[in-house]
Amino acid sequence: MGMLDGKVALVTGAGGGLGRAHAILLAKEGAKVVVNDLGGARDGTGASASMADGVVEEINAAGGEAVAHYGSVTSREDAEGMVKAAVDSFGKIDILIANAGILRDKSFKNMTDDMWDVVMDVHLRGTYLVTKVAYDVMIEQGTGGRVIMTSSTSGLLGNFGQTNYGAAKAGIAGFMRCLWLEGMKYGITVNVLAPTATSRLTTDILPEDIQEDFPPEAVSPPVVWLCTDEAKDVSGRQWLVAGNNVSLLSWQVTPIAQRSASGDVWDVAEIGEKILASKENWPPVNPLRGA
Repeated sequence: MGMLDGKVALVTGAGGGLGRAHAILLAKEGAKVVVNDLGGARDGTGASASMADGVVEEINAAGGEAVAHYGSVTSREDAEGMVKAAVDSFGKIDILIANAGILRDKSFKNMTDDMWDVVMDVHLRGTYLVTKVAYDVMIEQGTGGRVIMTSSTSGLLGNFGQTNYGAAKAGIAGFMRCLWLEGMKYGITVNVLAPTATSRLTTDILPEDIQEDFPPEAVSPPVVWLCTDEAKDVSGRQWLVAGNNVSLLSWQVTPIAQRSASGDVWDVAEIGEKILASKENWPPVNPLRGA
């Protein structure tokens, strides 16, 4: 018996890397899976059915149940088609892992409008479209649901050369932090994943000597657990998963200067002095880098 027996999951960007690992483990735990992948290149160009088909064949050969979908998360019609594939093939949808993504990295000085727009379209709008369709069906079903959105430490903490990607991933985190509040009413949990894993998106970003320490398969266990009934009260969280290390990222409020509301408004030089005097006590901008 698996922890997800009887559940139905949709995983976008599941033709390789993290999405493939998620789909395979979901199936191993008993879920029926819709494997979505456009089959394009890392920058989002091109399309092929082979990636999604390969994962479906792998799941079915191992005794699981899966079907493929080849649409783009940037299309409402395709987003509707993915969810429809789950309902038509398996009768419902319980789980969405929004994982599809691309990269168009450049320093901001060299960023073009097209680079900005296409990354926003795939990551932020794509996550919105698929989540909107799946969320509405989950509400209609009346049995709750699980939504996992894929963000990144680039969006939550920052990374050089990824202003477009980081802005999109930060938007996804903000999306989650609002939606989980609404989802409580319907028994739908919403969490964000910020993974570190070796994949075709990261092979030239992660140092070569540590890539074997971060297989995508190591990220999937906590993600799949969040999809189980045991995790029904776990929502609104930002999960950092790197190798076998699982962490929660939460925001911290650091008081700088306080004055009664009935007192005088701060003078510019005065508040500047207070801010600079507190600087040694500020938390790091990026705690993973200690900076």
